[in-house]
Amino acid sequence: MNQLKENIQEIVQGIVEKNGYFLIDLIFRGSETNRVFEIFIDGENNITAEDCAKISREINSILSEHELIDFSYRLDVSSPGVERPLKFLKQFPKHLNRKFEVSFNQNEEIKKLTGKLLKVEGDYLLFLTKNGEEMVNFNNILNAKVLISFS
Repeated sequence: MNQLKENIQEIVQGIVEKNGYFLIDLIFRGSETNRVFEIFIDGENNITAEDCAKISREINSILSEHELIDFSYRLDVSSPGVERPLKFLKQFPKHLNRKFEVSFNQNEEIKKLTGKLLKVEGDYLLFLTKNGEEMVNFNNILNAKVLISFS
């Protein structure tokens, strides 16, 4: 199964990137008789249901064409949603002016902040917190989640 996972990962990665998106996660789950491939994609702009459907059709077509899978499976392609942490720097610009919860490493110490993302400048993210502005190097971020706001 490991070789199969690697082959699927390579195919998915290629299709996602060819369409101008990036692969956030690929999860294999389920039993041998009911396998599920969950694919999470994102882009510099918002992902639509049609974007996900297009990627899904392309992946299914390639998997069928190469006859890689000889068992039944379900393919789920979606955007990561707000509950998933952001993994890539290029995900942040579309979330400007949104509130975040971020944990990061600073001088061998793990720190947390809650604040609004004001700017993305190179590898640095500028947040406005209750204590003022705080600049965080993306490479030091351990976890960053957009907080849902109803106001």
